[in-house]
Amino acid sequence: MILPLPTNIAIFLTIWWTVLFCVLPLGSTSHHEAGIPVPGGGDPSSPVNPNLRRKFITTTWVSALVFAAFWLVLYFHLIHLPDPSQI
Repeated sequence: MILPLPTNIAIFLTIWWTVLFCVLPLGSTSHHEAGIPVPGGGDPSSPVNPNLRRKFITTTWVSALVFAAFWLVLYFHLIHLPDPSQI
C-alpha cells in the first residue's frame, strides 16, 4: 500500500520531531556540570554548546532511516493496514 505524498510528509515530520527530542540531550554539557558561570542570569542547566546544526543533521538522517524502514514495511505488506476508503 502506497500512502499519498501529504501523508508521507506528515509521517516523516512526526518521526523527525520525535527523533529530535531523543537526540537533543545527547552530548550536552550544562553550565553547572562544566563549572562555568551562567551568562546573563540564565539557567545553570542550559547547555554550554548545544551543537544544534549537528543535531539537526543527525536527526534528519536517523529520521530518514526510520521512515525508509516504515515505508518498506508498508510497501512489502509486512503489516496490513485497513484501507480508509473501505471504512
